[in-house]
Amino acid sequence: MELHNNDNTYTSFDISRSSSQAQENLSKSRRIRNKSVDFDDNLPYSENPRLIYINDPRRTNDKYEFTGNEIRTSKYTLITFLPKNLFIQFHRVAYLYFLAIAALNQLPPLAVFGRTVSLFPLLFVLCVTAIKDGYEDWRRHRSDRNENNREALVLQVGEFQRKKWKKIRAGEVVKIHADETIPCDMVLLGTSDPSGLAYIQTMNLDGESNLKTRYARQETASSIFEGCNVSGLIRCEQPNRNIYEFTANMEFNGHKFPLSQSNIVLRGCQLKNTDWIIGVVVYAGQETKAMLNSAVSPSKRSKLEGYMNRETFWLSIFLLVMCSVVAVGMGLWLHRHKDELDTLPYYRKTYIREGRENGKTYRYYGIPMETFFSFLSSVIVFQIMIPISLYITMELVRLGQSYFMIEDKHMYCSNSGSRFQCRSLNINEDLGQIRYVFSDKTGTLTENKMEFRKASVYGKDYRSSNLTDDSLQDNSITDAAVRSRWKLKSEISVDSELMDLLHKDLAGDERIAAHLFFLTLAACNTVIPIVSQDASSSHGSSDSSGEVKTIDYQGESPDEQALVSAASAYGYTLHERTSGHIVIDINGNKLRLDVLGLHEFDSVRKRMSVVIRFPDNTVKVLVKGADSTMFSILADTEKVDQIRQATRSHLTEYSSEGLRTLAVAARDLTDAELEQWQCRYEDASTSLIDRAAKLRQTAALVECNLKLLGATAIEDKLQDGVPEAIESLRQAGIKVWVLTGDKQETAISIGLSCKLLTADMQQIIINGNSEEECRNLLTDAMTRHGVQPANRKKQNSTRRKNSENGYLEIPDDTKSSNVLQQHSGKEEPDVCAPLALIIDGNSLVYILEKDLQSELFDIATSCKVVLCCRVAPLQKAGIVDLIKSRTDDMTLAIGDGANDVSMIQMADVGVGICGQEGRQAVMASDFAMGQFRFLKRLLLVHGHWNYQRVGYLVLYNFYRNAVFVLMLFWYILCTAFSTTSALTDWSSVFYSVIYTSVPTIVVGILDKDLSHKTLLEYPKLYGVGHRHEAYNLRLFWITMIDTLWQSLVLFYIPLFTYKESTIDIWSMGSLWTIAVVILVNIHLAMDIRRWVFITHAAVWGSIIITYACMVVLDSIPVFPNYWTIYHLVKSPTYWLTILLIIIVALLPRFLFKVIHQIFWPSDIQIAREAEILRKVAPNLRSKPDEDSS
Repeated sequence: MELHNNDNTYTSFDISRSSSQAQENLSKSRRIRNKSVDFDDNLPYSENPRLIYINDPRRTNDKYEFTGNEIRTSKYTLITFLPKNLFIQFHRVAYLYFLAIAALNQLPPLAVFGRTVSLFPLLFVLCVTAIKDGYEDWRRHRSDRNENNREALVLQVGEFQRKKWKKIRAGEVVKIHADETIPCDMVLLGTSDPSGLAYIQTMNLDGESNLKTRYARQETASSIFEGCNVSGLIRCEQPNRNIYEFTANMEFNGHKFPLSQSNIVLRGCQLKNTDWIIGVVVYAGQETKAMLNSAVSPSKRSKLEGYMNRETFWLSIFLLVMCSVVAVGMGLWLHRHKDELDTLPYYRKTYIREGRENGKTYRYYGIPMETFFSFLSSVIVFQIMIPISLYITMELVRLGQSYFMIEDKHMYCSNSGSRFQCRSLNINEDLGQIRYVFSDKTGTLTENKMEFRKASVYGKDYRSSNLTDDSLQDNSITDAAVRSRWKLKSEISVDSELMDLLHKDLAGDERIAAHLFFLTLAACNTVIPIVSQDASSSHGSSDSSGEVKTIDYQGESPDEQALVSAASAYGYTLHERTSGHIVIDINGNKLRLDVLGLHEFDSVRKRMSVVIRFPDNTVKVLVKGADSTMFSILADTEKVDQIRQATRSHLTEYSSEGLRTLAVAARDLTDAELEQWQCRYEDASTSLIDRAAKLRQTAALVECNLKLLGATAIEDKLQDGVPEAIESLRQAGIKVWVLTGDKQETAISIGLSCKLLTADMQQIIINGNSEEECRNLLTDAMTRHGVQPANRKKQNSTRRKNSENGYLEIPDDTKSSNVLQQHSGKEEPDVCAPLALIIDGNSLVYILEKDLQSELFDIATSCKVVLCCRVAPLQKAGIVDLIKSRTDDMTLAIGDGANDVSMIQMADVGVGICGQEGRQAVMASDFAMGQFRFLKRLLLVHGHWNYQRVGYLVLYNFYRNAVFVLMLFWYILCTAFSTTSALTDWSSVFYSVIYTSVPTIVVGILDKDLSHKTLLEYPKLYGVGHRHEAYNLRLFWITMIDTLWQSLVLFYIPLFTYKESTIDIWSMGSLWTIAVVILVNIHLAMDIRRWVFITHAAVWGSIIITYACMVVLDSIPVFPNYWTIYHLVKSPTYWLTILLIIIVALLPRFLFKVIHQIFWPSDIQIAREAEILRKVAPNLRSKPDEDSS
């Protein structure tokens, strides 16, 4: 077999793009359910297995049932773009309304406005949105094309030849070189390492940047090296989303052996530190685990915008009622005056002229049709009752809000140099209504950096306070350090006393225990050492015995990396690892140890062990694990008991400080024990049935009667401000759930570190291996902790919401902010301890089905904290969907890796962290930022502001247009129910475009009800979004009632004032125009909380601009309102009428606000008073000081 070099380098595969074609390519029984997110496709391979004939793709796919390796993540094609995009856009009910209005205006009897002009507003909005969506999908098409046209080496006619990814088929043999991306899911046949070892980086799948080991079976690896023809049969499970399991077996050269997850490499992973690998394709294209875990990217819409559709429906009914009144009135009026129609002014039904047309009808269709046309004409005249300008205004306001969020210096990350990003402009206001935050752990809550802090060795505590870099004064220690010639990439401080103990030539128990302690840290792991020369480090050294070597460690667990690095700092450097042996440099002396077997860490045993043969043929088992399981397998001797008690007290102290702890132990194995273990280990590791259980039983043979060596304490470096951010979010009424691919113990430890979990919480742990077991665990938990089903909870929901509505009392003293703070942080006393649910991904496979989802939902929503461990990417989305589909609460997902993409896309709001693990999460998110702590400011400050602004903006726009329409309605009732208007067409057009639009936009961008300091100081103020205080149906109806009153005042006061005068109708129209503009602007001014120069310019400038426009329009002779404004302004009656309108129209609103604020103040109003008192008090206190001076 000829092996070709491949010099091409490729970029990392991005699984953030959605898998829109997976449903079409999988069989119906295997379809992805994007909404319910079921996990029922993880069937054993023995049920309808997939047969893969190695190096025989034709026979493998003889029935054409397998997909090719081409992927497609775009939403549209040239054919489907127009209908599909329009279908999505017309989900906005208002768009359907405006489409109907534009269609009506095309009918000749109803052409109130120009036929072409009436289409412009709707076409403009549709076209702009379509161009944006088309550009985004074009980018997806381009990305797909680049991905599908990448090349890989495929075995064809006895040699490896280049082939495009999209043409690779199941059964083909593919060769991948170092740093290349895996094009499909492949079972390893051989690697450049003779033992069949390969290192891969799975960052695009599980978000982990550490290297992981994969192995080719020795049977196939040796054949690859010998160059013989490759053929065989693989029986594997059907495609599924579980990236942590793979069940299969292989028939090769007459032998049949099992395959597991350690034998498969998945699409999207990268090959690292291995020259090449050769594998056979088992899953391709949309059937790969990476693509199955890519959920379809949903089109997100604001929740408040959804409520707008409800209000739009009510306004439509209101509009229909008004139009019906006009139509019925028109019909009755025509019936009453049917004999006078030819003689009434401004109305006739027949031609009166000489010629053929004399006596014929003149646009008169009879009373029924005239009534019907009157109805339709009224719809066109009153169309701005539901303003299309509102959507354009909202887009501009959101754009302005996004600018200030991006420019917020408090959300700039100096570490990564990244600032806040707004990638979606549709959901700014949703940030103010979040109830659930779903967070990844690694890289999101933490920096993914572990540091070795403390150690307990043989019952003695070596504390971090003694750690120093300058303490190595002993010559023997310094000489040993020089001889070792190793330099860690990350500097680690060492304890001088412990280092001194390790380098003393003593043979005591303490010295031997310390030696075995660090030997265990260096050997009992799966860490991969990466050695490189560092010539620059040796320049300052006079010793020329050799260059200093820099060593870096890569592993599946950052804990293991920290422990191995700590061992290296103390002189026990792991610098070589193969599948059969390891080499440890002990102060310059190389020690080669044969690895006889490794029992990896699992959640049942909670420990890891390795069986090692030393050069003198002695065999030891080295074990590390959680103290809860380690202490029960120690030897029962008096000396061990003493060490156990001392170590236990040290562990308790370490844990109370939030450090991650492990116990370390070892024992010698006799020949008989070794022989028994080897026999059982070989049988268990090749078993197809209950392999994990058999391996646990085998481990129990050697993990017993251990000698305790000590314990370690590691600090998992949290990002700055994470505990404080989580506490603030919790006070704000937001539940924080952590969904991570890490082990359960790791997740619990970080939960304690970031104060998510507390000591008083009762932990509910669900670790089930079958559907029935999971059902029993859930039922037992509900019974034990008194969890009520969802229908019972609803009966108490009103009581719970009322308790959340407790108002804050602030005394007059300016120092009363402390009272507010205490109130905001106070929790209601619970009858029982708060609950914390901890569940693993294996259990979720069985639970996320229809009959168990309700039980999980009931328990999860009863808990203050939920931790989901070892979850696959799509399981994260399933948990988010569990809350979205069963509640109306807003959800936010935050993560930094490609494994978080599905979760981010599923949540109402997705936030990406610009971290160390690529940009997949950022590219799929709605917002992106540098650190988790910025989430506190994003929600509590900008989210609150945006929700308040947009909520008021929508209500104000409904009011602004409704008061104008109602004014026209009252006029039509007084003009024989005709659809004539006293206002010019230009005034009607300019009202929404020029006269009143700018103040709305400025206030929507700049208005602030509270300062950012107050909002951060009192997180409970965020609850106004949960209670929908800024926008709800009650506020809508109150606004409409106020609008009805203002429109009556606006119309009838001028009517009665000029009732006996000779003023013409165009002068009245001019008065109504300026009066309504002044009225709505002063109405807006009453509600503005923060006045700045731009706000003053917008509000009062709009009134000035309105007068200027009216002067220009009234100066054009061809218009019917020519010179009216010049006559009106000369009369004092004109100005007094406007003043009277403003006072009478706004007086009820003013009185209502005053009374409500005095007797029923809201939290916001109380907090505003506190702000004002804090500002005024320093000035009051300074005046006496000035007088005395």
